[in-house]
Amino acid sequence: MISRLIEKIRQTKAPVVVGLDPNLSFIPSRLLEEAAKKAGAGTPQADPLAIAAEAVWQFNKQIVDAVCDIVPAVKPQIAMYEQFGLPGLAAYDRTVRYCREKGMIVIADVKRGDIGSTSESYAIAHLGRARVGEDLVPAFDADFATVNPYLGTDGIRPFVDVCNAWDKGIFVLVKTSNPSSGEFQDVRTEDGRPLYERVAAKVVEWGEASMDGTYSNVGAVVGATYPEQGRRLRELMPHTFILAPGYGAQGASGRDLAHFFDREGLGCIVNSSRGIIAAWRKPAYASFGEKDFAGASRAAALDMIEDLRSAIEER
Repeated sequence: MISRLIEKIRQTKAPVVVGLDPNLSFIPSRLLEEAAKKAGAGTPQADPLAIAAEAVWQFNKQIVDAVCDIVPAVKPQIAMYEQFGLPGLAAYDRTVRYCREKGMIVIADVKRGDIGSTSESYAIAHLGRARVGEDLVPAFDADFATVNPYLGTDGIRPFVDVCNAWDKGIFVLVKTSNPSSGEFQDVRTEDGRPLYERVAAKVVEWGEASMDGTYSNVGAVVGATYPEQGRRLRELMPHTFILAPGYGAQGASGRDLAHFFDREGLGCIVNSSRGIIAAWRKPAYASFGEKDFAGASRAAALDMIEDLRSAIEER
């Protein structure tokens, strides 16, 4: 699967993934109004959660239509959909399916991880196939999933097995972009290394069981907000593809990410969520207005692509 992602990045010349993390405050009021009208607002059958989920779906669809030819991948964060219950999960599923129909790679940001059959079930739900009688049936069917390594190999091996069976991939949390990540991840272990380096070593080990060309289907999440740690982790994980959150709204720029990439300008894909999907609310893209929120997202994505290209070329 990682070879497919790399090919899409080469085709678009854009190591960018758009985080489809919809918050109702990002969604133009007209979409909510249209969803409410469709549901028959004010009638007993009008479910507020279904109204919100329909608005989310319409919001996602227009953004995907605006960026699918310039960006190789999307990363829907499932929590943003779960908050709207079953209608929200239906909108998540619909979003995943639509993005794949548009030829985009889908990274399910689910951060799952457990032991034994539980971890296997998570892997089947988001990447594999469930056995129902004689049939093997996909559920959410994303291309990649984010995985929490806190439970160790027991929690990761089932994902690797499913990846190998169905040509899928995972991104394991190594050094996350949030400010408090160091409370655990930076703790020094008995050999003097920070914990995130120990996790990186395990990612390399797990990845050896699922190589796909130069890179493994077992990737790593490394926050763009920690450029020096990113540089070090790139050295420690030469065959591990990096998913880098933290660009834009969290403060990181292309310059911070230059050394997350390999010598060919590959090896990393950078996520931006609010910076793209809520671009219409930013002064830089105010001219698009609420009506053309998707146009603002496309413009923000193009600006991000150029920022990353310049940083990679100048390093």
